[in-house]
Amino acid sequence: MEECPKTIVNTCGDCIRAGPFCMWCNQLNFTKTGELNAARCDTKDLLVKKGCDPSNIISPNSSHFLERNEPLSKGTPQTEPIQLRPQEVTLMLRPGKPHTLPFRFKRAKDYPVDLYYLMDLSYSMKDDLENVKNLGERLLEALGKITSQARIGFGAFVDKTVLPFTNTNKKALNKPCPEEAKYCQPAFGYRHVLSMTENKDDFKQRVSSLHISGNLDIPEGSLDAIMQAAVCENEIGWGNSTRLLVLTTDAGFHMAGDGKLGSILLPNDCKCHMSEDMMYSKGNDLDYPSVGQVARKLMEKNIQTIFAVTTKVQPIYEKLKEIIPRSEVGELSEDSENVVTLIERAYKRLSSKVIVTHEDLPEHITITYTSNCANGAQPSSRGTCDNVTIDQEVEFNVTVMAEECFGTKSFHIIAPGFREKMKVTVTTQCECDCGNTLINHTHCNNHGNSSCGICSCERGYVGQGCECKLGDKAESELKMECQRDNSTECSGRGSCVCGVCQCDASTDGMAIYGTHCECDDRSCEVYQNKICGGKGQCDCGTCKCNLDFEGSACQCRKSTEGCRNGNDGSVCSDRGKCECNRCQCQEGYQPPFCEECPACSSPCLNLTSCIECLGFETGEFSKNCTKSCSHIENIQDKSEAVPKGWDRGSSWWNCKERDTNNCWMLFTIKQQDGFNRYKAWINSVRECPEPPGIGTIIGGVFGSVALIGLVVFSIIICLIRAQDRKEWKNFEKARKAELWGPNSEIFKTATTTVKNPLHDGD
Repeated sequence: MEECPKTIVNTCGDCIRAGPFCMWCNQLNFTKTGELNAARCDTKDLLVKKGCDPSNIISPNSSHFLERNEPLSKGTPQTEPIQLRPQEVTLMLRPGKPHTLPFRFKRAKDYPVDLYYLMDLSYSMKDDLENVKNLGERLLEALGKITSQARIGFGAFVDKTVLPFTNTNKKALNKPCPEEAKYCQPAFGYRHVLSMTENKDDFKQRVSSLHISGNLDIPEGSLDAIMQAAVCENEIGWGNSTRLLVLTTDAGFHMAGDGKLGSILLPNDCKCHMSEDMMYSKGNDLDYPSVGQVARKLMEKNIQTIFAVTTKVQPIYEKLKEIIPRSEVGELSEDSENVVTLIERAYKRLSSKVIVTHEDLPEHITITYTSNCANGAQPSSRGTCDNVTIDQEVEFNVTVMAEECFGTKSFHIIAPGFREKMKVTVTTQCECDCGNTLINHTHCNNHGNSSCGICSCERGYVGQGCECKLGDKAESELKMECQRDNSTECSGRGSCVCGVCQCDASTDGMAIYGTHCECDDRSCEVYQNKICGGKGQCDCGTCKCNLDFEGSACQCRKSTEGCRNGNDGSVCSDRGKCECNRCQCQEGYQPPFCEECPACSSPCLNLTSCIECLGFETGEFSKNCTKSCSHIENIQDKSEAVPKGWDRGSSWWNCKERDTNNCWMLFTIKQQDGFNRYKAWINSVRECPEPPGIGTIIGGVFGSVALIGLVVFSIIICLIRAQDRKEWKNFEKARKAELWGPNSEIFKTATTTVKNPLHDGD
């Protein structure tokens, strides 16, 4: 959204400097009576709404024009390939308004190459040295496939010749190798052996004269050697070419601070210290350089590095590659036999990757890059294109913005690894061209001159249109016009002149403005001891942030990176706003990405009708399923399977619901970004109850009737038996209660008595 901050604005120049979207209306009679000149300053849309004719709106626009497209003057024979175009450009920038400039890079054929071979000559590399002696011819032959302008050089290194890095015994210094070694040169730090040459015989002769050396500890003085090879340009013989430095070693490296172990306290000064015999003369006086120092110097000298190292130390140099720009790592065989192949592959990787960046960037200028290459649309601090072939042209866009007004400044856009530079000169547009001044114009009541729509009154007259002659109105009446809600005149920070507040100029640079001088550019929130964090303008108590910042104190850089879950994730999952790079979530969802909603209920039941029509073409939405259920994506592709390990916390639900046929539907759903949007995996098989058989029903009915009859019959029989048992018990009870004997009513004595003679005594 275009905005124009309301700071102190009295002239057209003040307006242009107030903000990138501020424009000035120089139309006569545009302001109302008593209205400040600041009313002429606003965005174009608002000025037009206020009645300003678009032809009377002044707004300097950013522009650019080419000054030089070739590095050579016209008519001069071109002997060097041009890869970066244009060579020079001038920009006229409106502060705060970015301007995009296109430029092109094209890899040229037969581009010169200088290769400096820097070898570790510690004793563990003795087998490698023999192979390297015959390396010159093979290297030049390999480089000849790339360019006809190839040169090679050679240098060697071991380590500092002080304890604990090297044995300082006189005999050990002269022969730091084991006793059985036949040839061994004295200990040394770094030695330049051969400057850049096209002669393979010179390479073989010089390298053949070398012998192995040695030291005590495992790490070597690699960074010392790289630093000297980079900064001693004349001694090495670096030319205007692609510069390659090949480091071969089987060990790690010492870095800044390690020198203290040998009582070396002076930090590395990043300067060339080469003696007459081409030895590093300050090796025992200066500490090792830091990795940052080495990276900076290699970048400054436009040198690309290839680390040819053995397997055991390859992880160390892979980490180093991440810090040193334009570098590659290759695995070196134990005897360096594969070094030429390694260099060829590493060079192809380096040369096919084009990087553009800048150097000597002045203060108050910001830059971002884009390109027409893959993944090049996202603005970045540098432009990158991969797999660029020879004669292939790639296009970059650099967006330049001036943060404030200044004179003229310049910087260079470079492609590390290539020598061309594009010079960019920036001039800011902070003044207005309003045309001729109107002398004693009627707009100023013939008492002043008009320029940019503003009157400059003659002596004795004041006001927007010089309409007020001093002494014409009562002083009390004029003062009332300068009071806000019967408060202090001009808020105590200005003078009332003919009924109009003229705000004071603060001694400490504070801008005071407003109809009643009620505003200033200091009464805003402070962040990191700076008003509006130094990234915006204070507008009457409110921070108006620069384009790339936000927040009440402009404390946050505008970014959605922290609001995205992964590169392809939407901002806050479309369920919130990204403020200060943090998600402000809606409707119960929680940060960091508004994905989780612990209080939300399962959507399974609400989606049943849509799942039925999408999966089985039945149910209440079957006739208009596509329209009614457009918020659900039915995943039918078997290759997109349901991810394993789903859980409710990650917005996955495993559902089992009944359809209109009373069947169970099994489906899995995942909530998509936004609200009420889902992916669904529907099981094609439903769990439906089997229909009952007719025979079973009839048999069941008859069986039930028979069973009921049998039960009733059994109950009746039981009741009858129970009654009989009861009567029998009563009978037995009565029978036992009857009296038997002489006293019984039915007892009668015997009428005849018969005795047995055989038992007459019984």
